Amino acid sequence: MPLSNVYPSLKGKTVLITGGATGIGANLVESFARQGAHVAFIDVRDDEGWALAESLAGEVDLSPRYYHCDLLDIDALRDTIARVKEVCGPVSVLINNAANDARHDFRDVTVAYWDERMAVNLRHHFFASQAVYSHMCELGGGAIINLGSMSWYASQGGMPGYTSAKAAIEGLTRGLARDMGSDGIRVNTLVPGWVMTDRQVETLIDASAVKGIRASQCLKAAVMPEDISAMALFLASDDSRLCTAQHFIVDGGWV
Repeated sequence: MPLSNVYPSLKGKTVLITGGATGIGANLVESFARQGAHVAFIDVRDDEGWALAESLAGEVDLSPRYYHCDLLDIDALRDTIARVKEVCGPVSVLINNAANDARHDFRDVTVAYWDERMAVNLRHHFFASQAVYSHMCELGGGAIINLGSMSWYASQGGMPGYTSAKAAIEGLTRGLARDMGSDGIRVNTLVPGWVMTDRQVETLIDASAVKGIRASQCLKAAVMPEDISAMALFLASDDSRLCTAQHFIVDGGWV
């Protein structure tokens, strides 16, 4: 399902996307690149990252640039963001997308595993936002989009480290929106439903899951990566200039 809206305000802007090599992130990379944005994306999946950048190189005005970076290493993240600025210019839009929703039994969680879940799903959102703050001040404003999850709204179990982190992201969003608002920086949470990425379909989606999803949604249709990108484009563009400190749910009316 191709995206039809064009946002002129995104053309030429530097957009940084974490976790951009696969899934929702890959669609975000493609969607912003097709808007004429200068897209830089971070991941550890090098084969997929380089392949995505190469596949779009001849199709868009500004070829996306892939950067290998382990988001658990905050010093490496800061260095990578500095490199993005040198090559692409100051970051105008940050999309904190990277996450891991691996299932885990609360009875088996150790302190080390809990801390790792927070690092994977929450910590880098803050430090990436901190790192691009000076970029956005230099530009006179910007937009930060944090990817949340409807899983904790729906009281889903089996992954407390993930749902706790995703709930905390909304608190982070609202606090940063207040702290950065006077600098013209907007901060919002984009809350996806159960998105039919290749990974979800291959590992978690079966006939029973599809039945449960449809029963829960008001709109009986699959939520696709393109649906998440459509909201992200709006929130990154000047069309949403007075939207900040909010969460925007794209889940077909589940929660």
